Amino acid sequence: MPELPEVEITARRLNSALTGTAVESALAPGMVTMKTFDPPLDSLAGRQITGVRRAGKMPIVELGDLSLLIHLMSAGRLQLFDTRASLRDKRSRLLLRLADGRELRLREFGTQQRAWAKLLPSEAIDTDEAVATLGPEAWPAPPLDEFAAAIDQPRHLHPLLRDQRVIAGIGRSWVDEILWEAKLSPFRQGNDLGEEEIETLRDAIDDVMGRTLPHYEEVVGDSLPDKSPMPLKVHRHTGEPCPRCGETLAAVFFKDHVTTYCPAEQTGGRVLKDRRLSRLLK
Repeated sequence: MPELPEVEITARRLNSALTGTAVESALAPGMVTMKTFDPPLDSLAGRQITGVRRAGKMPIVELGDLSLLIHLMSAGRLQLFDTRASLRDKRSRLLLRLADGRELRLREFGTQQRAWAKLLPSEAIDTDEAVATLGPEAWPAPPLDEFAAAIDQPRHLHPLLRDQRVIAGIGRSWVDEILWEAKLSPFRQGNDLGEEEIETLRDAIDDVMGRTLPHYEEVVGDSLPDKSPMPLKVHRHTGEPCPRCGETLAAVFFKDHVTTYCPAEQTGGRVLKDRRLSRLLK
C-alpha cells in the first residue's frame, strides 16, 4: 500500500512533470472509480494542471478551481506515461490524456476496484470528509503536545498509528519500522506511554519518514516505478537478525497484515503468540 513517503515522492515528481500541461480529455474506465458526478469529469478538457500535492496518503491533482482527490487504497498507483493506454487495459481506472500526448493514469493492481477519485472545487478539498477527518500529518512530525493528545487512546500502537484519523500517512509497512526505531511493542497502548516514550515515538516517526524521502529522491530519479524500492529494516524481514542487536525478528500474523518486531528490544524478550498457529490448535 502506498504510504506517505511513496505518495510524497509521486506528488513531487508529478508536480514537476505536469505543472502547466493542458488536459486534452479525461476518462474513467473504472466503472466505480469516480465518487462524484458534478462537475462532470469531461469538464477537465482544455484545463491546465496547476500543481500536484498530497493530503496524508491521497494525491491531489490541481487544475485551477477544480481538483482531483485520489485515494489509491491498497493497490492503486498514479503514474505518468509517454503513450496512452488501451481502453481494454483492465488496470486503468482513470485516464487524464494530455495535449502533448502523455497520459496521467490511475492504475490498480488486482480485481477489487477499490481506488477512487473525486472531482471537486479546489476550495472544497480541505472540507471533504476524506481530508477533513485526517489527523495531523506524520511528516514533518506534528508538535509534541499535538502528537501526545492524538495518541492518548486505549488502543494498541500498531493500529493506532495506522488510523488516518489519528495521524495521517502511516500504513502497515512503515509502522513496523517506526515502532522498531522507537523500541516500543506494537501492543503497547497509546495512553500507556510516558512523556519520554511519547517524545521518542514522535522523533522515530519524523526520522523514519524524513530519511526515506531522500532515499527515494536518490534511487527513483525521475521515474515512478510500480513499486518503489522501500528501505525497510524490519517489515518483511521476519526470521532475519535484528539490524541493531542480532535477535531473530518475530511476527504476529493477522488476516490482512503481518506485524514484525524484535523480541529483545520491543517486547522484553517475549515472542508473541503466532495467531496462525493459535487458529490451527483450536
